[in-house]
Amino acid sequence: MKLFIVGDYYSNTGPANVTLRYIEEYKKQKKPYRHLVSKNKFLRAAELLWKLPGSSLVLFSGYSMQNIYGMRLARFFRKPCFYLMHGCVEHEDIINRVPDERMKKGERKMLALADRILAVSEEFERWLKENYPEYREKITHLTNGVDWDVLERSAAGEAKKPLSVISVGGGMPRKRILNICRALERLREEEKYRNLILTVAGDTGADSVAINSYSFVNNVGKVSHEELIRLYGAHKLFVQNSVFESFGLAPLEALLCNTDVLISSVCGALSVFGETEEGDLIRDPENIEELAEKIRALLDGENHTRLLVEIDRRATSWEARLKDLEELCKTVS
Repeated sequence: MKLFIVGDYYSNTGPANVTLRYIEEYKKQKKPYRHLVSKNKFLRAAELLWKLPGSSLVLFSGYSMQNIYGMRLARFFRKPCFYLMHGCVEHEDIINRVPDERMKKGERKMLALADRILAVSEEFERWLKENYPEYREKITHLTNGVDWDVLERSAAGEAKKPLSVISVGGGMPRKRILNICRALERLREEEKYRNLILTVAGDTGADSVAINSYSFVNNVGKVSHEELIRLYGAHKLFVQNSVFESFGLAPLEALLCNTDVLISSVCGALSVFGETEEGDLIRDPENIEELAEKIRALLDGENHTRLLVEIDRRATSWEARLKDLEELCKTVS
């Protein structure tokens, strides 16, 4: 079977990095495949027309309006196509208060045209089936792999600030960093935590002004991946308080920097975690009292050693993910 991988693999975004890892894994294992090379919109269209007929199956990775053209072309040539769905544009735009009707319609068209919809985590698969029941029968999951070697080489040891919390997502409302601010403000009323600080990394968004109004917040904005890894290593606790998170490597990266992790129970990255305890999870990202109590517990204790030991690195590797993808391909061949 010759798989044709279609998607951005060069922009260094999360979805692009996933696409790149599949390309690299196919190349590493010397398995037959081809991928979309062109970056120009018109050249990509021509390349789809040229490469698609000789392919066995097409994997469309990530959101792109050009996917609609590619999926229709796949139907014309009677080639099955998978849509690797890294997130839900329609839902995320609403949460982030930037709804886009054109993107919403485009995404729904892709869902309709795809033969299989592959969510990047089990949690995201469950969410898609609940919110798009008309496509329930063709939704499954292909969990993102983890490049453990690269992460471990990147994770540098650094002296930690004992009363420090870090979160990523900038001013994006779906990350609910503003609620982390409110929880820390409550903790800082106690003498023990009066010097507690929060570092926020990421682009500006609808919540940025409110987040920056807190005196204990250090908003570093968008930083390089290398700088982000250094920041993880310098902080005691990483908090991901998202109300919606299809996957995201940030909690794993923080763990490898020996940083404790508090993560929302809806985060797709939990698909690669082993056993977790109640104190590791945020059940309600809107509950300031829960956030404050669980942050306090982890500032006074730790969980990163236990969580790292519980992860099965072989089962979460990209080599394992490629095997999963090949098994899925057999279901439509």
